[in-house]
Amino acid sequence: MKATRSLSLYWKCQLIGWSVASLYWNFMGFIGTNFSPWLAVIHFAGDLLIYIPVTHLYRTISVRQGWHQLQPRKLLTRLIPSVIILGGLFVLLTVGKNHLIRYWFEYGYTGTLEESFRSETLTTFMTGMRLMSIWLLAYYGYHYAQREINATRESARLALIAKEAQLNNLTAQLNPHFFFNSLNNIKALVMEDPRAARRAIDLLSEVLRTALYNRDTPLITLQQEMALVEDYLELEKLRFEERLHTQITIDVQLAHTAILPLSIQTLVENAIKHGIAQRKSGGSISIKVEQHNGHLQATVQNPGILQAQHNGGLGLKNLQERLQLQFGGQASLHLTQLTTETVLATITMPRT
Repeated sequence: MKATRSLSLYWKCQLIGWSVASLYWNFMGFIGTNFSPWLAVIHFAGDLLIYIPVTHLYRTISVRQGWHQLQPRKLLTRLIPSVIILGGLFVLLTVGKNHLIRYWFEYGYTGTLEESFRSETLTTFMTGMRLMSIWLLAYYGYHYAQREINATRESARLALIAKEAQLNNLTAQLNPHFFFNSLNNIKALVMEDPRAARRAIDLLSEVLRTALYNRDTPLITLQQEMALVEDYLELEKLRFEERLHTQITIDVQLAHTAILPLSIQTLVENAIKHGIAQRKSGGSISIKVEQHNGHLQATVQNPGILQAQHNGGLGLKNLQERLQLQFGGQASLHLTQLTTETVLATITMPRT
């Protein structure tokens, strides 16, 4: 079964536009001179047969010359003479058509073509100028709007590519930062507890596998992120032993909510580096993920002093930039000194 080809928007506009104009003229002629419906049909067919080819010829010339791609100022120098020329053609075709129809179909008509031009030229020329101006403005207005839409779409596409490039660059920075810290932890265990070091290597391989497989994924589920966090915390517990205690509270309804990879993990790593590791007695890290005003809110609370933690370097700065790139103004990262010995880190992300 053959597929039917539909008319393009251009031809639909041509047919509808000139049909409406012709019907209006026929209606005015009918109530003004009371000519027959049969004569109205002839005028209607004649209008479509002369005006559509003329405007289509102009459109063909415009496309070949590339006028539809010109900026408004340059296009204006083509439009003014085009309107005059098209208006002149409108006079020739309209007066000629009307004279022939009267001569052939109106009984008793004795006027000449010269008399028709003498009496109708000025009025017809002004009508033609108006109609052709409207046609040209509609035609070029459509192309101008399409160019603006395409330019906006292209700008958005380029901005998206740039954002993805920035995110990839930040991820490339973050992974070595995270991996080297983990290797340093294992190094510290090798001499102290070889058995724990072997377990640490197993955990690190799992962490590496998860992180590397997700490096090209802009978002992962909270469940995947927390699996990585739990492996990381177990790795750190091998190093700190009784000095590190954790408490994790997760809203189960958020398990499959998409979040930024290595976001909560970065806060946990920062809490250990600038909180637990700085105290001989260690401390407790409390992780909580819940819904808040339609957003996902993750908090990490740990012992520490905000000023020392704020200078943590790459991790938090990287996280802040990735949140901004991925979510714009809809995500945030805040650090708060709850008490003289307690710091709270809070990430808020939109639920997607």
